[in-house]
Amino acid sequence: MSEVETPNRCRVVLIAPPAGADDAARLEAALSGGDVASLILPDYGADEAAFQAHAERLTRLAQARGVAVIIAGEPRIAARVQADGIHVEGSKSELADTVRKYQDRMTVGCGGAKTRDDALELGETQPDYIFFGRFGYDNKPEPHPRNLTLGAWWSQMIELPCIVMAGADVQSVQAVAGTGAEFVALGTAVFAPDADPARIVAEANRLLDRHAPAFEDR
Repeated sequence: MSEVETPNRCRVVLIAPPAGADDAARLEAALSGGDVASLILPDYGADEAAFQAHAERLTRLAQARGVAVIIAGEPRIAARVQADGIHVEGSKSELADTVRKYQDRMTVGCGGAKTRDDALELGETQPDYIFFGRFGYDNKPEPHPRNLTLGAWWSQMIELPCIVMAGADVQSVQAVAGTGAEFVALGTAVFAPDADPARIVAEANRLLDRHAPAFEDR
């Protein structure tokens, strides 16, 4: 949470872009815009040492605002930078191994499901959440229809929380909230070169306050 009361509806999860010269300033601006549940930091294939330095810097910044940080990359980096969680995009066996080794001290979530069967297989390992979408592929204004369909199905059938990737237009948070998902992920919409991160996060929260169903009403 970022310095506001936790809302009882779909909440924002930020997906950090690849490391850049102004990444800390842009993240700080985004977190100043309103409620953010967590920040996911993908490694985007970066060198391990460079990514660890990047992750350490942004983890400290986000945690100082009460925002949980989840590392999508080598689990050892998550431990080294004292992140709050690990995101796994690998196989069911890799996810199960990460759950076994780390879940007693960190959140362990997963992505990579393209079908209902994929999602159910991953869910058998009891991660803390499942993510529908792909990092860096939110390049159209609207969310991918498959992600919306999977998010709606999962939210109706499974108690495990899900995160659904929104589109490049902040208005797309409404479509994600309509699925019943607990969290909506925003990446390009917030961190595109011409975006105003604080304004976009504020607008996302305004839209969710207005349009997202309260959890007890679902």
